[in-house]
Amino acid sequence: MASLHDKLQPFHDEFPLARARTIPSAWYFDPEIYALECRAVFGGSWHYAARLEQLREPGSFVTIDIAGEPILVVRDDQGTLRAMHNVCRHRAAQVINQPEGKVAKLRCRYHGWTYDLTGRLRGTPEFDGVQEFCKEDQGLPALTIDTCGPFVFVHQGTPPQSLHNSLTPFPERTQSAGLEQLKFAGRRVYDIACNWKVFVDNYQDGGYHVNTVHPGLAGALDYSQYRTDNFAHASVQSSPIKPSDDPLVNKVRTGDFAYYWWIFPNLMVNLYQGVMDTNLVLPLGPDRCRVLFDFYFAETEGPAAQKFIADSMAVAHQVQLEDQEVCEEVQRGLKSRSYDTGRFSVKRESGGYHFHQLLARTLRAAVTAASAT
Repeated sequence: MASLHDKLQPFHDEFPLARARTIPSAWYFDPEIYALECRAVFGGSWHYAARLEQLREPGSFVTIDIAGEPILVVRDDQGTLRAMHNVCRHRAAQVINQPEGKVAKLRCRYHGWTYDLTGRLRGTPEFDGVQEFCKEDQGLPALTIDTCGPFVFVHQGTPPQSLHNSLTPFPERTQSAGLEQLKFAGRRVYDIACNWKVFVDNYQDGGYHVNTVHPGLAGALDYSQYRTDNFAHASVQSSPIKPSDDPLVNKVRTGDFAYYWWIFPNLMVNLYQGVMDTNLVLPLGPDRCRVLFDFYFAETEGPAAQKFIADSMAVAHQVQLEDQEVCEEVQRGLKSRSYDTGRFSVKRESGGYHFHQLLARTLRAAVTAASAT
């Protein structure tokens, strides 16, 4: 049986784009590769976890599952943002089960162990007489937390660089867009029968599939001027916007440019004039993922704004249904004995190769570090 080291070798991340091949198809369904990704990619990267406006008041909290790891983000009594593992130290039940809300303390529903909002263990019912047990050592392990504009990020390990440096140049390039002024208007959740990387690949193909898969959106983008710029841990695709023959798309996709940001490993931020949506891809297994779509708008009050929001979300929903269908089709094809690797369009797919390079380098570094210990 091939070792993890051997499984990672067939992909050559040092080739120029014109010679490059994609990661092997087995990386999209191999359970061992998936487990390594959960540890090294999702456990070792800054990860978008919540909207800052969800955590304004002391006691407000958000929970999220990051590649199988339950995470809790909370604002404590002193107003400090904190992140911790959402796993009770007694029998590993989740301490908080709701997706968001407000609490005065953190109480596990299983056996009633209680923690304060800093994660310190305070209550252990009927635990007298237990030897070699120090309550002070049994708090919820803390994670690193930071913010960027309206977004809250967490890191499960020791970050090799600050959040700002990891996101660069996203904070600088979007400063003039006024992201903090955009108002959250709703979320849609899509469960998709594909590996999380298939969804990222689809997003990162430089608009290659827009004309064939998204006929409505295609009419609003000047495909001849569509471009991709890659950075250390991010990329941005941009296109001039033009009048569309689709009246609904024409109404809600306005302004001069569309910008599609990807931040390693799994966050996408789509920006139009007065409109933003974020797509967060959460792995659920080797061949399943969940995509959280959050929608933001400059105007949310009044009938006209509400109609605009509904129309904009309808356009996004149609695009997502089109993407979901093709992503699930690709996942099935990746298991074909006829397919192992593909090639990249030099003109369009530099972003996809950039993603594969970052992924491979992260996985190989983790395997090398593990073998050295």
